[in-house]
Amino acid sequence: MQQSRKYNGIMDWITTVDHKKIGILYLFSGIFFLLLGGIEALLIRWQLVKPMNDFVSGETFNQLITMHGTTMIFLAAMPMLFGFMNAVTPLQIGARDVAFPFINSLGFWLFFFGGVMLNLSWFFGAAPNAGWTAYAPLSTQPEATGVDFYALGLQISGFGSLMAGINFLVTILNMRAPGMKLMRMPLFTWTTFVASALIVFAFPPLTVGLFMLMFERLFGAAYFDPALGGNVVIWEHLFWIFGHPEVYILILPAFGIFSEIIPTFARKRLFGYTTMVFATMLIGFLGFMVWVHHMFTVGLGPVANSIFAVATMAIAVPTGVKIFNWLFTLWGGQIKFNVAMLYSVAFIPSFLVGGMTGVMLSVAPADYQYHDSYFVVAHFHYVIVGGVVYGLFAGLYYWFPLMFGKALSEKLGYWQFWLFFIGFHLTFFPQHFLGLFGMPRRVFTYLGGQGWDTLNLLSTIGAFFMGVSTIILLIAVVKAFLSKERVKPDHWEDGRTLEWTLPVPTPEYNFAQTPLVKGLDTFWLEKMAGNKRVSVAEEVSDIHMPNNSLIPFFMSLGLFIAGLGAIFQMDNTVVGWSLIGFGLAMTFVSMFLRSWIDDHGYYIPKSQVEADLKAIREKGEQ
Repeated sequence: MQQSRKYNGIMDWITTVDHKKIGILYLFSGIFFLLLGGIEALLIRWQLVKPMNDFVSGETFNQLITMHGTTMIFLAAMPMLFGFMNAVTPLQIGARDVAFPFINSLGFWLFFFGGVMLNLSWFFGAAPNAGWTAYAPLSTQPEATGVDFYALGLQISGFGSLMAGINFLVTILNMRAPGMKLMRMPLFTWTTFVASALIVFAFPPLTVGLFMLMFERLFGAAYFDPALGGNVVIWEHLFWIFGHPEVYILILPAFGIFSEIIPTFARKRLFGYTTMVFATMLIGFLGFMVWVHHMFTVGLGPVANSIFAVATMAIAVPTGVKIFNWLFTLWGGQIKFNVAMLYSVAFIPSFLVGGMTGVMLSVAPADYQYHDSYFVVAHFHYVIVGGVVYGLFAGLYYWFPLMFGKALSEKLGYWQFWLFFIGFHLTFFPQHFLGLFGMPRRVFTYLGGQGWDTLNLLSTIGAFFMGVSTIILLIAVVKAFLSKERVKPDHWEDGRTLEWTLPVPTPEYNFAQTPLVKGLDTFWLEKMAGNKRVSVAEEVSDIHMPNNSLIPFFMSLGLFIAGLGAIFQMDNTVVGWSLIGFGLAMTFVSMFLRSWIDDHGYYIPKSQVEADLKAIREKGEQ
């Protein structure tokens, strides 16, 4: 029997392939980038607090809005959701790990180094300034050197996201516990599954687009140059074929989080489970049919615009089904209003506003009026903040005890929630009217006397409310880690799904014995039957586990160094090409070692598993 290859301290975190630890790495990396994006948002709002403000220059403002959008979408929201997917999904389906633990680690480190590369641009005085959509020809100008950081950073990070999507698809399809049929999977697992499928199909167009953009910038390719036979609209199509499904990649897992929290704290089964599953799939499918609604004003013609307008309106139907099902779940429930539940309930009207303005924007003739105005900014933030960020915060309060064995302070949480809720609406609701009054988006200053002054002031005050709320959240996290009080399993006492059956802290192998799933919300069914533990499908035996590995870290670090070299070679050929060679060599040697070295993992002996079980049962935790 092979021995485990373990490390301690920081080396344990760098080499880990445990999905729970990788989930924590994703979560804290996402929070770090969320803070960076939040600071950029406050700087943007401070610049717009009054007419003709000169707090930052126009160039710096362009960099701030580009970095804010890119950071929030790619480096904050997605990794935080990946954090929950990693930490929770394998537990919800009764698995001991994800299907490809090594790939899981590699995916995280690729995301991390891609994010670091993008943000390094600030230190080189070359932050990207072409907007988070990087439209050509803004992004193809030679002097826009920050776009190189954007393209290569997102490319490296995107490889990681693609690997994560494939991993979750295979995990959910192949590693479910006995009895966990597809229609018994928790909604969060379902939304993880559909979002992963979207990642697999949506990221390749972005990858192709970023390759074309880099070839245009590095080697003078003419994909987007009309003077040489190119077409700028190619980039817009490639970006939005990725970009609109990306909204659903973000919002569907958030829907899944709400679908776990609402039944738990309403003490009721989720109303219309089957329709919720099919609504999730339908939203995912329609999400690929609507990208042109971002391009109504490009001039694709009335037929194309009409088809995509109808497809966009159609998405409102399955989304409406979900909203009614959440409301019917609440109806008649024994509701507990803790912080996670507050975010879940507050999400419904907030997201509804974003959904309704989305239907308004789907009307092509009307879109010509709203286009590139602050109305679009308000709509987008009501969807992303009112949907995704609410979901992230709700999930953080809900699963924090499971992930860390400690609970966030509810008292601080109430302050955090109300400040964020008020700040959110104070920031973005006035922006609807700014758009209707004619204020274009992306302008770094404006003249007074146009009816925009007070609304911009209110919007800025609201942004600082959200900033204070985020500081309170950080204090709550630090306080929880400093606390010596540990939670018990099934912390909320009304847990319905398998993750709440596990002891805290959860062993590295998750389940000592693979559970036997008897229906939807199997833990709740067992509790209603008077059972303290879920049924099991196997006897205690040796458990196979994967070894930790440094290779994913060095493989990703090599690509990071090579990417920096590709950027630097434009100014200094020797240094640039040296870095490219060194970085690629590191990556290829790491790949060779991965292929050459036999690594069959190790077994945790039956005697240790039995000892763990005995200790847990003596404490009354399982």
